[in-house]
Amino acid sequence: MSRSSATRTALPSHTPTRGGKPHTIRIIGGDWKRTPLPVLDLHGLRPTPDRVRETLFNWLGQDLTGQRCLDMFAGSGALGFEAASRGAARVLMIERSAKAAAQMRANQTKLGARNIEVAEAEALRLAASLAPGSFDVIFLDPPFGDQALLLRALEIAAPLAASDSAIYVECGDPLNVAEIDALAGWAVVREGKAGAVRYHLLRRENEE
Repeated sequence: MSRSSATRTALPSHTPTRGGKPHTIRIIGGDWKRTPLPVLDLHGLRPTPDRVRETLFNWLGQDLTGQRCLDMFAGSGALGFEAASRGAARVLMIERSAKAAAQMRANQTKLGARNIEVAEAEALRLAASLAPGSFDVIFLDPPFGDQALLLRALEIAAPLAASDSAIYVECGDPLNVAEIDALAGWAVVREGKAGAVRYHLLRRENEE
């Protein structure tokens, strides 16, 4: 997230207030369904909209019990908290903004979420140090408009994906995997659009 480190685009109901005051997002499903979570008003911080998260987790099958998840540009943590609520065994959320990371830790404490780890770090650097095949679901929502960053994030993320895994990508333009060397053997199996947000679910072609 780098809104800070990633970019989430919100519906009007999630528009941040001015002056650094917190607003809220809500968890859509799972153990913490309907729980509101404070989100700081930081420049560029735009949580993934409710309707997009709902669609994404419908695609993923709702129940993530036992799965290992990585949110490389976590920002508000909207995707990571949603995954943890739905039974993920481990959710690693990486965020370089100290303020955003602190807010996610506060929300983690509020939920008593032992399956979540918040890492205050530069996303690409930390992710590049992780073991191949470590994750079942990887969320990628880097700052919009930075194509080089998106491509580098995909290069790092693809080897981290275990067998029968999924990579979720939010960006400003449709994703053409045929033009991205790092995604050889991957295919977009679901995609949608909400306002300026394009969102995609990728799986390996032999695992569709």
